[in-house]
Formats: sequence, structure tokens, C-alpha cells
Amino acid sequence: KMSKKWISVLLIQLSCYISCGTCGKVLVWPTEYSHWINIKIILHELIQRGHEVTVLTSSASILIDPSTPSAIKFEVYPTSLTKDDFEIFFMKFTRKWTYDLPKDTFWTYFSQIQEMEWEYSDFIENLCKEAVFNKKLMMKLQKSRFDVVLADIIAPCGELLAELLKIPFVYSVRFTYGYTVEKYSGGLLTPPSYVPIVLSELRDRMTFLERVKNMIYVLYFDFWFQALNEKKWDQFYSDVLGRPTTLYETMGKADIWLIRTYWDIEFPRPFLPHFDFVGGLHCKPASPLPKEMEEFVQSSGEYGVVVFTLGSIVSNITEERAQTIASALAQIPQKVLWRFDGKKPDNLGHNTRLYKWIPQNDLLGHPKTKAFITHGGTNGIYEAIYHGIPMVGIPLFADQPENIDRMKAKGAAVSLDMNTMTSTDLLNALKTVINDPSYKENAMRLSAIHHDQPVKPLDRAVFWIEFVMRHKGAKHLRPASLSLTWYQYHSLDVIGFLLACVAIVTFLVIKCCLFGYQKFFKTEKKKKRE
Repeated sequence: KMSKKWISVLLIQLSCYISCGTCGKVLVWPTEYSHWINIKIILHELIQRGHEVTVLTSSASILIDPSTPSAIKFEVYPTSLTKDDFEIFFMKFTRKWTYDLPKDTFWTYFSQIQEMEWEYSDFIENLCKEAVFNKKLMMKLQKSRFDVVLADIIAPCGELLAELLKIPFVYSVRFTYGYTVEKYSGGLLTPPSYVPIVLSELRDRMTFLERVKNMIYVLYFDFWFQALNEKKWDQFYSDVLGRPTTLYETMGKADIWLIRTYWDIEFPRPFLPHFDFVGGLHCKPASPLPKEMEEFVQSSGEYGVVVFTLGSIVSNITEERAQTIASALAQIPQKVLWRFDGKKPDNLGHNTRLYKWIPQNDLLGHPKTKAFITHGGTNGIYEAIYHGIPMVGIPLFADQPENIDRMKAKGAAVSLDMNTMTSTDLLNALKTVINDPSYKENAMRLSAIHHDQPVKPLDRAVFWIEFVMRHKGAKHLRPASLSLTWYQYHSLDVIGFLLACVAIVTFLVIKCCLFGYQKFFKTEKKKKRE
């Protein structure tokens, strides 16, 4: 028996094909965890508008389950890796980044991050190779005649597929280290005088010494740090395309860059017409809570509740950390809903309930919610902004420290370190964001900014994908800087030419003056002799 959902989807697609015939075919190169959760929102909206969406995924994917009934089509290709390999890798990756990396100096911290990222880079490169070297798969994709590729920049390969299929592509991105890819592949301007490098914990209004620090970070990310093993990717792409090329050059052909933030998080900075903000595209009004959960929330009375989750990757933490957290939560008058899948702490308070899963958006939108304890993932941050909830941030890895730092700068969050915080630290942080009205006021101000947009983020994201499909790309929005060499971009050839002209003119003037002086001197000398 066909469900109502399937019937509605079929009717939408049928009406689209019968009417204007503008519906397109979208190929998706996805990533895992929160990135997949975010991009899936766009895919469902595209389907609602009648487009055909196909997700290209490996047999080792963790969250993407093709067997689940869905209007999304899945093209699964075999890989030498297993789902367990994938999950173990990510668990080791996040655990090492969260607990084992030395944070005493910037250099040691990022040198070890680079080692970890290169391991991830090799992992993704293998998945990409198994896709593009699968002749049967590539022939099927060629025959499908897709209109656009939608890819997450954190996992390269989408741009290579677009190049092989000779179709335009759109990126979804939060940021890359040092904004390197955005700069060199997207042409984005990043003046170090007022654009703080990501993960630097600097603001846009910097002192002289902070600008020196920021410049050093820029040079480090530009000339030393590599999140991907670029040499291997460059060779791989050159071999596949049959001509010399680079990863960054191929990435630079992106037609639209959908940035998963907005001016509620970002500091003011230059952007280009093929970059657009879609932060919070997944946010929506709160739905009613399950009956048992609603009763627990209502039992909090005037004190309200605190929502606590560390995201889709970290479902549990060490027993020691769990007890530290439980001790602090037991001391607040609020009720606490904690998403936690580990061993129940012995000192868990009567005011705290553990859940393997919570309806995060619905809880944050509940009128009794007073604070949000979060790891700082972009999706969770935006749900808190959407509903105007102040935060206690416990960032773990990736973009999370940057997101929490921005919330601190906006006055809507307090930040703690998972490895060093004590129960007292967490207790004081909670008391601060709940009892100090400025945190709620600032959270509501960011919420007002987020809601006050001429077009909703999701509509904007879908518009640009449809725009690229309608116009076979968006090359007219790409800056000419992307076709210039580095010395042309910085006008070094022009400056050199002008300096040469000045030098020549100066040389000629001096020569003329010397010649005139010598002639005058000889004339005077001759007169004296006569």
C-alpha cells in the first residue's frame, strides 16, 4: 500500500513534468554526520519542487541508508572499505582530536591536525578512486544526463565528477582552514587587517599585535599547512582527466558556493556574487514534544530546562568527564535533558534525564528552555540562534571552536574546555548564561537578525541550484581574478612595468642633465681659454 508521502511526491513530480518541463536532475556527492543532515534538507526541498535527486554513495556509508524508504534515489557503488572501517576511523579521528591533541602551542596543535587530516584525505581519495574508476558506474552516470552536481567541499571528488560529466557544480561549505580554498579556488578576498583567520580566536577589530598574529597565521596556512595531501590529489586529478591540473584549479570551477553561515555569526567582510549565505537553512518552528518528555519539561516549573547534547558524532564521553558534568548539572534548579549514550554516571542528579536521542530543535524552541549546552556544531548553533537560546559551549573539534568563539564575541555564549573544565566551571557557566540577562538579550538579538532576511536560507540555497541548472552554470558571476596568475592578481607585473618606466625616465633625465652640464662646462672652459 502506497503511503500518502509517496503519493504526494509522485504528484509533485508528475505535475512538474506535465507543466513547464524545468525540473532538473541533481547528482549529490555527500559526506557523513551533520554535513549529511544539513545537505539532506536541501535535497528534500529540491524533491518537493519536482527535481530528481540522486545521491552517489559508497557501500561503506554510515548514515546514508539506501534501504530506507525515501524520495531520494541512491546510487551505491562497491568499495573495499566496510561500514565498520568508516565508523571506527571517524571515532578514532574525533577521539584523538578531542582528547589527545596538545593545545599548548598553535604550531604543535596544527601540525598534528595536518597529520590527521591527511589520513582523512587518503580515506576520501580511495572512495573517490573507487567511484571514478568504476567504468560501469561512470557510464550509467553519463547516460543519466544530470544537470548539476551538489557537493560538500570537505570531501573532494564532487568537482571531479562534474568535470568528467561536463556539468556545473555547486559547493556547500562552512569554511576551509585559513580560507585557503575559498581564496585560491573561489577568488574570495580575505584582508588580514580585519578578517581574522579561522580558529585564531581573533575578532575583526584587532590591535596592532593581533594583526601581526593574524598575518603570521595567514602565512602559515597559505605556505605551510595543508588540510589535504595536495600533491597526491593533483596527480590523481591529472591522471583521471588526462592533462596537467590541480585540485584547487578543479575546485575553482565551482559555479556557486553556499556558505553555511550568515551575518548573525560572521564578522563583516568582502564577499563575491557567486558566494551566498544559507546558514540555518534547516531551522524551523518547534513541534510538540513527545508526551513523556513534555511532562518532564513542564515539571520544571518556573526554573525551566537545560538542553545538553554533543552532536551526532560524539554520543558518549569518558566516565570521568561524564561524572564531572553530572555533578554540575545536579546542582542547578533547572531540569536537564541530556543526550547521552554511555554508562549512566553514579552521581546523576534527580533533575537530569538521559536520552539516546532528543528532538533538539523542538526542545530549543520550547518556552521553558533556558540554556543550551552544546559542542558548537553549526546545525545546533543555528537552531539556538533561531530560537534565541543562550549557550554554554564545549567545543571538541573541527569548526566547533570557531563557532563557539563567534558566539562568545556576540555575547550569547560562555566557552569551556572539555579536558580541563571542573564541575564548578560548568556550574558557574550555566549560572552565568541563565541568570545574566545580557546573554538572553544577545541571543534574541541574533535571532531577530537571523529571521529578518528577505529570502529564507533554504529558499536561497535551492534558488541558486536551480539557477545553475537553468543557465547551465553561473560563469558570469565568477571574478576574473580566477584566470589571473598570482603576480597578475597582485599587479606585480604592472608595478614592475611602471617602476621600469620611472627608472628609464629618471635615467634619461639624469643623462640629459649630465650631458647639458658637461656641454656647459666645456663651453665655459673654452671661453676662459680664449
